[in-house]
Amino acid sequence: MTNIVLNVLVLAAVVAVSWRVLRGMRLGPVAGAALVLCVLTMVFDTLMIAADLYVFDSEKILGVYLWGAPLEDFFYAVVAALAMPVLWTVLGRRSAARASAAPGARTREGDA
Repeated sequence: MTNIVLNVLVLAAVVAVSWRVLRGMRLGPVAGAALVLCVLTMVFDTLMIAADLYVFDSEKILGVYLWGAPLEDFFYAVVAALAMPVLWTVLGRRSAARASAAPGARTREGDA
């Protein structure tokens, strides 16, 4: 399996699992975060590849590079830009639900 196939599968899975939350989010901040993460990926992947910290198997990548970073590396930045706000939203909702339920439970116990 090539890296691009794996990346597309992971991206599709993240979008499928988080679609309900993503629909309610504003696109601008998510796209801005993805852009910033992609620029950082481009800079630091290029530096790490130039320093020989890691090497890509030419059989597993497309061979398309942005500056010095292979195209496949940018999928991780896009997945992070999608998944982290979704996770933040879901965990925030759970936390708010627990916080609103907790005081009511204490009041009822004190009344009884």
